[in-house]
Amino acid sequence: MTEKIGVNDVLSTLNSLITLINYSIQQSNDKNFRDALITSRNSLENYQWQIYLIAKDKGYYVPAAPAGQADLEEVKNSIS
Repeated sequence: MTEKIGVNDVLSTLNSLITLINYSIQQSNDKNFRDALITSRNSLENYQWQIYLIAKDKGYYVPAAPAGQADLEEVKNSIS
């Protein structure tokens, strides 16, 4: 396994975990459990950001180009 594959696998796994925890937060009806999930999610998001920056700096991950003004207006119009 190359470093690039490993880094991208970690990013993908973190993204999946964050999505699962977000769903769990939405479904939780216990305040203490919900708070623990939020703390875990926040930690994972910080870790995910650090890994993302490494991947981006090494050229392992190329983010999508920013949306243009026309794209933003199209989305705004479609949801209003």
